[in-house]
Amino acid sequence: MKMQKATRCALFAVLELARDPGRQLSATDIAEKYGISSNHLAKVLRDLGRAGLVESVRGAGGGYRFSGNVKRVTLYDIIQLFEDVGADCDTAPEAGDETDIGKALCILMQEVDDIARATLRSVTVDTLLKSTSWPVPQHLDQAHKAEV
Repeated sequence: MKMQKATRCALFAVLELARDPGRQLSATDIAEKYGISSNHLAKVLRDLGRAGLVESVRGAGGGYRFSGNVKRVTLYDIIQLFEDVGADCDTAPEAGDETDIGKALCILMQEVDDIARATLRSVTVDTLLKSTSWPVPQHLDQAHKAEV
């Protein structure tokens, strides 16, 4: 599943802020840690603020802090703010979709999407933060290094 930059920024920001909900971080602090644009992140943080997941704190020691519930906010809650996670087969048909193989592929892809959505709905911010101490499987670590 390929995510848009805004979605990745949102996940980085929410998860970083949720590590310590009492802590405030600037958009620049978060952007530098994850190697992302602070201007782009600031726009994403405004969207997260409107959704009630972060709040901005003004003043000299200002920044952003997590304002959601780490045990209730799921990855799906964050991702759906930036991605169209609806059913792909509900869109206008493409060439080949009306054939028996096209229909079978559409059904299969719908099932894959349903599983992905269910998984994202089942993983809370708290659960993912607890997993940050898990060792990364070697094949995933090598795949990530190849992308970078």
